[in-house]
Amino acid sequence: MTTVDILAIGVHPDDIELCCTGTLLGEIAQGRTVGLLDLTRGELGTNGDPETRIRESLKAKDIIGAQWRINLGMRDGFFQINEDHILPIAAVIRQARPKIILCNVPSDRHPDHGRAAQLIYESAFYSGLSKIILKDELGNNLERWRPQVILNFIQDHYHEPDVVYDITPYFTKKMEAVAAYASQFSPVAGRELTHTPISDDNFWSFIDARAREMGRKIQCKYGEGFIARNPLHISSLSHLIQ
Repeated sequence: MTTVDILAIGVHPDDIELCCTGTLLGEIAQGRTVGLLDLTRGELGTNGDPETRIRESLKAKDIIGAQWRINLGMRDGFFQINEDHILPIAAVIRQARPKIILCNVPSDRHPDHGRAAQLIYESAFYSGLSKIILKDELGNNLERWRPQVILNFIQDHYHEPDVVYDITPYFTKKMEAVAAYASQFSPVAGRELTHTPISDDNFWSFIDARAREMGRKIQCKYGEGFIARNPLHISSLSHLIQ
């Protein structure tokens, strides 16, 4: 695992693709490095299976151009905010040393999303405490690290964004990354998927509409919105203009 500028964390494989792929593509185009972390294998999903979703996530990682992608294999639906779950995430943060973390929204249709947001926030905090000892795979101590910014990406339920990123040049490729999850969003192996809120054509229209809605807020075609848990640090008002 190499160090990266940005670490995107999703509780389920495909959360990252749905919510912040355009942003990641834009940052990679500007020379920044990106790592991807999935907390669970999404084994409770109605369609697909854990092995398929892992393969799909690695295909999407290549489309995005991320440095690496790992999955912590936490229990989908039943992970808890406790030491056993905080420390593995903190260890990844210490190894990756990101300046920015993008992660799930604090409240959403799926209860895992909000719980993951709190788990990730606490993991990032405890990653910065020197008296918590964590080691890498070789037994070396991992130095404390805390990201400068945590942004929560907006997913199913609408939230008023604090930040909107113009993803217009990257929207087509974002949709390609989402389409990598054929077990979730389109027919596979010649059969129709069991119907869920994300398995029919209406969901593709929703993704497009949400991106247009966010883009409209900043007068562009497509955007991705984020919530900022803490005030964002700027040193010049010029940072707020194109």
